[in-house]
Amino acid sequence: MSNFTNTQILPKPIKGPGLTNAGIVVLQFLLILLVETIEYSFTNVGIATGIAILLAIFGGYYLGRPGTTFVTAVNPPIAFFISTVLLIGTVGGAGLHLARFGLDFVTTFGATAPYLIIGTGLGWVNHLWGAKFRALLSRNS
Repeated sequence: MSNFTNTQILPKPIKGPGLTNAGIVVLQFLLILLVETIEYSFTNVGIATGIAILLAIFGGYYLGRPGTTFVTAVNPPIAFFISTVLLIGTVGGAGLHLARFGLDFVTTFGATAPYLIIGTGLGWVNHLWGAKFRALLSRNS
């Protein structure tokens, strides 16, 4: 008979205090760029990139140092914007055709808008009020 009462918490994959602000920016940008490139190569951008945006936000909170919540909340929309501009001009084949570029840009942002809004909203709530909630929880325990 096995004992299920002893649960072990897995250690974080990063040794030390966690990622700095620059590390979070690079991590989020590369994750969003990788997933968006794969998805854009086969179909239009949509749910997979949206989930990657949410994972980038939660991964930034999990792997980041204390005090990096602002960067974790602000960076994903910026990283998504930059990766979208790069991909539409290269993988998307729009090149310098302004009408096609604009149409692809609006379509891509429209497909991922719910994920951007939810993820960024949760990120800002965690940044602005997360410390207060954590203080209340630790005081009540």
